Amino acid sequence: MVGLREMMERHARAGRVDWIGLRGARRETVRATTTAEIDESGLVGDHARAGKRAVTLIQAEHLPVIADLLNRGPVPPEILRRNIVVSGINLAALRKERVQIGDAVLRIEGPCPPCSRMEEYLGTGGYSAVRGHGGYYASVEIPGAVRVGDSVTLAR
Repeated sequence: MVGLREMMERHARAGRVDWIGLRGARRETVRATTTAEIDESGLVGDHARAGKRAVTLIQAEHLPVIADLLNRGPVPPEILRRNIVVSGINLAALRKERVQIGDAVLRIEGPCPPCSRMEEYLGTGGYSAVRGHGGYYASVEIPGAVRVGDSVTLAR
């Protein structure tokens, strides 16, 4: 019989980095990039802060859910103001775990609530649509490069 801890460490497949975004300052437009360097403070060139919220991540699978809740077309990732969009792996299942993303190792700390700007960017109901789908924030354990296409796996 497989124990709970062993089941929690199993994932059907590795995840993948689909998109990377940087914002140089508060309220500045998020710009997409294909590669970024992660240091102790987060993505170099991003308006981040060291600690538990150094890097923000969101699942690509949640973008259509948010769009559906808003009864609108696609929601581009830059509107949600997260740093990294991943697909193929459940970020909620990685909470409090060490995760290898490209050359970096992050610790998924907790859910990232939507910011108050979601109503401004997405319209009425934007904040509520993102609740529970806003992604996760992470601290940096090992700095390194991350690129679109890199795998996302549980770090050993």
